[in-house]
Amino acid sequence: MLLDAASLYFRAFYGVPTSVTSPDGRPVNAVRGFLDMTARLVTAHAPDRLVACWDDDWRPAFRVEALPSYKAHRLSPDGGEETPDELGPQVPVLVEVLAAAGLARVGAPGYEADDVIGTLTTRARGPVDVVTGDRDLFQLVDDERGVRVLYTARGITDLELVDEAAVTAKYGIPGRAYADFAVLRGDPSDGLPGVAGIGAKTAAALITEFGDLAGIRAAAARTVVPKPPLTAAVLKRLHAGADYLDAAPVVVAVARDIDLPAVEGALPRRPADPDALAALAAAHGIESSLRRLGAALGWPEDALS
Repeated sequence: MLLDAASLYFRAFYGVPTSVTSPDGRPVNAVRGFLDMTARLVTAHAPDRLVACWDDDWRPAFRVEALPSYKAHRLSPDGGEETPDELGPQVPVLVEVLAAAGLARVGAPGYEADDVIGTLTTRARGPVDVVTGDRDLFQLVDDERGVRVLYTARGITDLELVDEAAVTAKYGIPGRAYADFAVLRGDPSDGLPGVAGIGAKTAAALITEFGDLAGIRAAAARTVVPKPPLTAAVLKRLHAGADYLDAAPVVVAVARDIDLPAVEGALPRRPADPDALAALAAAHGIESSLRRLGAALGWPEDALS
């Protein structure tokens, strides 16, 4: 089980009231929500291994170089990611809690959590569940290998199971074609404009007819007599968007072979640092969430004593 950590702690922040605070009055809603969600996931799906995948770089240079609009709308004045004031201080707390609990947390310099997830999924020898609220990761679903997405559609409790059939049912495209679909249609949440004038239905029709983006562009280059789905209007739009179509796949495609050390990710049968975890629990008022997590992981009852 691979957790898209930033996606989940943002979801937790907005799904749990900021009135949930530590003893000294600081919000801990994102921390508690993340831990509670992790406990529910472990209980419901019983993974053999679990890794919290981290954004070491939420807006990598290679993606911005390809498409300057990538996540530009999320930039704060200081050049970092715009984050609610109450959330920012909770992220280092979560890092400490995960370390003390013994849950694996993995990032890679210059890459997003998506790329860590893509690489660990590619390496995996068995089924993989990816937990995220980011549709870009739908491109990883693979029924043959048992790779599916548990999509946090709403809040932190409502999960949709997304496999190849679900992608096909929702978007009308082959299950593994989501990245090319996203390139064509665009995704405003990532600053991805798409090809002007090509919406979801046209994008799906093109992929269904020609297989992938390369096939679509090859067909557009050789088409003399337009016919659906390559109508004259669609051809004109594809040609006008040629520069964008050259750049966007680099932005959308999840990296699958980044340099990562071997990751064990075994579920901890007791906290890695019980004293540190007990101190964090007391300082931040997260004892109940850690007890629920411990119960899901099979920790002894005195693990936080």
